[in-house]
Amino acid sequence: MAENGAQPTITLTIDGVEVTVPRGTRVIEAAERVGVVVPRYCYHPGIPTRPAQCRMCLVEVEGRPKLEPSCTLQATDDMVVHTASDTARTARQSVIEFLLVNHPLDCPICDAAGQCMLQDYAYVTNQLESRVDEPKRVMGRARIADDILYFADRCIICTRCVRFMRDVAEDDALIVAQRGDKAYIDTFPGRELDNPFQGNIVDVCPVGALVHEDFVFKARAWDMDATASVCPGCPTGCNVTIDTKENQIVRVKPRHNAAVNSWWMCDYGRRHLVMTNRGVRAEVPLIRDGDALRPVDWATALAWLAEKIEAAGSPGGRAIVSPDASNENLFYVGRLLARLGVEGGEFQVEQGETAALPTVPTLKLRADRAANVAGAGIFGAQRVAALSSGAEAGALVVLDDALDGAGEDFGEAADLFLYLGTRLPAAARNADAVLPISTFAEMDGSFTNFEGRVQRFHQALTPPGSARPAWMILSRVLARLGDGAAVSDIRTAFERMAADVPAFEGLTWDGIGLKGAPVAGTAAAAPAEADA
Repeated sequence: MAENGAQPTITLTIDGVEVTVPRGTRVIEAAERVGVVVPRYCYHPGIPTRPAQCRMCLVEVEGRPKLEPSCTLQATDDMVVHTASDTARTARQSVIEFLLVNHPLDCPICDAAGQCMLQDYAYVTNQLESRVDEPKRVMGRARIADDILYFADRCIICTRCVRFMRDVAEDDALIVAQRGDKAYIDTFPGRELDNPFQGNIVDVCPVGALVHEDFVFKARAWDMDATASVCPGCPTGCNVTIDTKENQIVRVKPRHNAAVNSWWMCDYGRRHLVMTNRGVRAEVPLIRDGDALRPVDWATALAWLAEKIEAAGSPGGRAIVSPDASNENLFYVGRLLARLGVEGGEFQVEQGETAALPTVPTLKLRADRAANVAGAGIFGAQRVAALSSGAEAGALVVLDDALDGAGEDFGEAADLFLYLGTRLPAAARNADAVLPISTFAEMDGSFTNFEGRVQRFHQALTPPGSARPAWMILSRVLARLGDGAAVSDIRTAFERMAADVPAFEGLTWDGIGLKGAPVAGTAAAAPAEADA
């Protein structure tokens, strides 16, 4: 019974454990409150419809004559539920046996092996042999989108993909064609599957029926390492899991965060992430030696740079930063700029088309194609339409900007030109020092998304050569100049940033967790977007 206007609740018993849940909660969800995961195929917490299609989640309720699907059954007061009774287990075994009658059992070559719910439940119920001697039905493979393959033989017609497109993306391009054992997933006649969020149907498939073509035969579940991260494709900051193999990103999947992206992500973000570690990289520190840049070790580079900065004093000048740089990188660059007498900085943001997922208001592919536009603003950098010529005297500091369109003489007039980057654009060859830094996928750090939520990402890859996070490099340069201590771990870097920057006051690395936390004050206001 609710009191003082609180949400009404009910109390029931599941497998001998009493649990209180909000009224309207389904039994399958109530069971999870007590640590009981009822087997399911068609149920998905992010898809609103509950069709009881697969009949795997049948449970026994005392006082009721038949088993009932827990994904559609609303919990009621004093209900007593048994999820693992002999009757419920026998029913599930029958469902699995029917599903395996025509399944090809191609686990050795299936990309879902090791992460397949049919495989898991068949193993748990010990249904490793079939009683059927007749030949299996063969349906083959089809392409239902430019980058998505459909293996009809493996499909269990759970309809998750159809319902995601219809009820979440509000695009009824997918249907279940035919009926019975001849049923398969197809596009509606005359329609094509061409939706900016269509890759999510691969994520929700509980078996290996839907697969991204660029992932086929590339890696197995036990070959990959999974890392919690944040998509850098736009300022939404979708929470994702990066799967890597042999120091390459091979797959990206959305990670649930109700405040940001729910269970989903856009296809642009997937492609962008997979390509982040491609291309030629800057791998060793370079310092000016006459007319050429000479490779050196880090100790030599840092000592040389600290000496140059000490000699330069506070000459003023300008800075160019990247809106894809982490908060910590921007903070330490800001400390260096203060030492050099340089105010703020400037940055450009690549623009692109927007796309929205109608049923998730916070999830949108935004016009800005950069992860940390809000963070760059918090640290005093200004968005510009075009970068200045780079012909000014004084100091010139560039943080991971590709310097697209910069002339061959860019930075030649600067008294001290420092470039910290992941790659080596032609304009950086005029630098007095080039310091190779890690990409976001090669370090720990944080971004601030469009609405001011600070979110952590973690190291998924080993950086090439001698590349290191910019915050780690600059903390050592600044330490040599008497500005704080050298920092080797992200917690310390984040805590120093939070202590010095009012917008981050009260935040801690451990405190923001894997779901993020908002920054304080008006500094976290979302950046203006013409079409966002």
